[in-house]
Amino acid sequence: MALMSFIDALSKLDRAKLLDVAYASIRHGLDHGQALPVNPEDYPETLRWLRATFVTLEIGGQLRGCIGALAAYQPLVQDVAAHAYAAAFEDPRFPEVRADEFPKLELHISVLSPPEPLRFASEAELLAQLRPGVDGLILHFHHYRSTFLPAVWEHLPDPYVFLAQLKQKAGLPLDFWSPELQAERYTAEYFGAADEC
Repeated sequence: MALMSFIDALSKLDRAKLLDVAYASIRHGLDHGQALPVNPEDYPETLRWLRATFVTLEIGGQLRGCIGALAAYQPLVQDVAAHAYAAAFEDPRFPEVRADEFPKLELHISVLSPPEPLRFASEAELLAQLRPGVDGLILHFHHYRSTFLPAVWEHLPDPYVFLAQLKQKAGLPLDFWSPELQAERYTAEYFGAADEC
């Protein structure tokens, strides 16, 4: 199923259930040190489809954790539970979420489309293919790899800066270029607690 038709199939109740699972998984992590165990059979069919997700945590508009997968490998509801826990407790950029922070957490879930390889012979050709505000981008070069979700365009609206910062995130110089550099793009549909009010 195409991403947009899949997202259209997610009802407001489905989205609310995914957000409830994400919060419950973090609460379970605080109490038990592991992600919430989820049985997909307890949820509607739409939440059992294989989908790749990212879960982003913020406090007061500031990033507090973000973990996800670029390829679908488990049912949507399990993916959200696992990534909510990982964003809270396993993002190496941040300390583990504390119990006193839990009530302040704002959660956002991103459901990703399958990545699409981009063909290019120069950085200019790669930049010309990017759709600001739409594309997430994955960069690969040997063992270097990084991604920015489409939401990052809000903070880095210039394609050149977006790409340069993504290179830096991968551990490459800002001005790095190689004909062996590979890139894939994807789209993502976002929803969060504020969207359900």
